[in-house]
Amino acid sequence: MPLPVLFFGTVAALDLLAVTLDLTLLEWLTKPLLAPVLLVYLWRATGTRHRLVMAGLALAAAGDVLLMLEGPVTFVVGTACFLGMQTCYISAFVGAGAVGHLKANRRVPAGYLVVWVAVNVALTDLLNPMMTVLVALYSLALVLMAVAAHVLGREAAWGGAVFVASDLLVGLGAAGIEFTGRPALVMITYSAAQFLVTDAFVRTCRGADGDRPRGSRVMLHRP
Repeated sequence: MPLPVLFFGTVAALDLLAVTLDLTLLEWLTKPLLAPVLLVYLWRATGTRHRLVMAGLALAAAGDVLLMLEGPVTFVVGTACFLGMQTCYISAFVGAGAVGHLKANRRVPAGYLVVWVAVNVALTDLLNPMMTVLVALYSLALVLMAVAAHVLGREAAWGGAVFVASDLLVGLGAAGIEFTGRPALVMITYSAAQFLVTDAFVRTCRGADGDRPRGSRVMLHRP
């Protein structure tokens, strides 16, 4: 198992412990490392061929830090970072052939569209107008990413689905719906989703040209 993957698992476990036990310092030491560790994993395995995914992970790291700060401004900017992250992922999946793939699998986008409409309608009365718009825009990008992820196979598809579940849990919190274990579930699903999406790109490259020297910069495509 690659060292960055082991390190990511350790950091994710420590961050989960911090969230569960409300250990603020430990959370500040671990959560900002999640996306950067995956970025290093992707770079070591594929070089710079997946620059859009790397940019998405960098935006995720910024969003993670901003959303740990209190205040409406940091919340909006942090959400914008994650919107940028989803846009980068969508672009990477489109570059891998998502549009053509989904034309032959129309039930996937149809199912996600139903989920998107249902969730946003349910949350409308629970959120203020600004939050309603933010949630609608971000969740649309989120489901588009989850739909496009199917082009890379089962692992990426699961990553997209788990991302939807994770951000649904975040949306419930924003709407004032709390329950025991929600913050821990958010971090479990978020960490798993980021890993599955990143690893899907790594595995695609391995499948294309086998074991390569780490840091290889051979370009097979341009997602």
